[in-house]
Amino acid sequence: MAKDVVCKMDVKEEKAKYTSDYKGKKYYFCGEHCKKSFDKEPAKYL
Repeated sequence: MAKDVVCKMDVKEEKAKYTSDYKGKKYYFCGEHCKKSFDKEPAKYL
């Protein structure tokens, strides 16, 4: 189980539709909105 760094929801990694790779690490998101927010300003959420 991964934690969406934007909204803090739990996300099942194997079922995650939205992911991003940042500085060698993979991040999982509950939805497109959270992924887009992270992709725009990743440092804000880390």
